[in-house]
Amino acid sequence: MNKADTKDNLRWYKIEEKLPGGEFVMQVQVAGKKLCLLRHEGQLHLVQNYCPHAGAVLSGGWCKNKMIICPVHRYAYNLDNGRGAEGQGDYIELYAVREEAEGVYAGFKQSLFSRLFGGRS
Repeated sequence: MNKADTKDNLRWYKIEEKLPGGEFVMQVQVAGKKLCLLRHEGQLHLVQNYCPHAGAVLSGGWCKNKMIICPVHRYAYNLDNGRGAEGQGDYIELYAVREEAEGVYAGFKQSLFSRLFGGRS
């Protein structure tokens, strides 16, 4: 199931995996992409699932002080803006996520072509 939301130019896809209660870090697959979904300090976040430093899987990491920590080299990325910790000089992609009564949804930007002609992005 997916939802188009023209107001924010995002295409919304339901995350089908069952989510654990409390805080968690896990891999999910949405619209053909493997992403990292996590709940930290009560807030859901959806980020890319690979570390830009060495390609490790971020869903194998943990969260601390509003940062996701890579399990391999301990690189840290801010969950609010995606920036790497001071001195890293890198960042991760953040994706829109929202929780509704019928489930959790991931939002992806639509290409200009998709917005104009209604195709899939």
